[in-house]
Amino acid sequence: MKNEPVLYALLLVMTLFGSLGSVFFKGFTSGKRYALLLLGFASYGIGALLNIYLLGKLPYTLVMPANALTFLWALLFAKIFFKETVGILKIAGVVFIISGLLLLLW
Repeated sequence: MKNEPVLYALLLVMTLFGSLGSVFFKGFTSGKRYALLLLGFASYGIGALLNIYLLGKLPYTLVMPANALTFLWALLFAKIFFKETVGILKIAGVVFIISGLLLLLW
C-alpha cells in the first residue's frame, strides 16, 4: 500500500496527542489553569479520532499495541516538562516496548 508511511506517521502522531493530553492534565492539576484542561481534552480527542481512523486503515494487531508508544512520550515529557528522574530501568522498559512494536511491523 502506497499510503503506509503516512499511516505509520499518523500512528506516531496519535500516540503523541494521547500523551500530550496527560501532560496538559498534569499541568492543570498544579496550576488550575483551565486552558490546560481544555488543551488536554482536545489532545485526547484528536488522539482518539486518529485512533478510530487508523483502525479502519491498519491492522488492529498493529494499531492497538502501538498505543504503548505513549510510554515513550511519557518518559520524554516527564524529563522535559516535569524534571523527573529517568532511570535505566525506565529506559530499558521503553526499549523493550519499541522492540516489540518493531517486531509487529516486521
